[in-house]
Amino acid sequence: MKYATRMLAIVVTLMPLLASAQLSTNGMVAKVPFQFRAGNTVIPAGQCDVQRAGLDPRTLLIRNSSGKVALFTMARTVSATKGSSGNALIFHKYGERYFLSTIRVEGSPIAYQLSEGKAEAELRAQNVAASQEVVLAQLQ
Repeated sequence: MKYATRMLAIVVTLMPLLASAQLSTNGMVAKVPFQFRAGNTVIPAGQCDVQRAGLDPRTLLIRNSSGKVALFTMARTVSATKGSSGNALIFHKYGERYFLSTIRVEGSPIAYQLSEGKAEAELRAQNVAASQEVVLAQLQ
């Protein structure tokens, strides 16, 4: 019984550390100054909220409150060698078109990588030069 009590105490103590390593259920918010695509969905410029949706940490809800656009998407979790230095949405930029690529969470060695949509795949297939744009976000 003492062993079980000790283990429970250890788990309860470590839970906040484990929770902070992933996108919190409250999510993050970023002010995105340009229209972009997440997968095949166009999201207008403005405030963008990102949060986990459900029990699977890879299922994300991306919502733009001003444009009343919301989508659920599955992201791939990728590991980095060290934790991110800040919350950020990372976009691939082709000319004047932006595509949400990755979501980074401060202090977490895990990043959420979104699948590319049809339009981005077509641009990449045409060998259009891409650059990277980072928009900082804050936790809600």
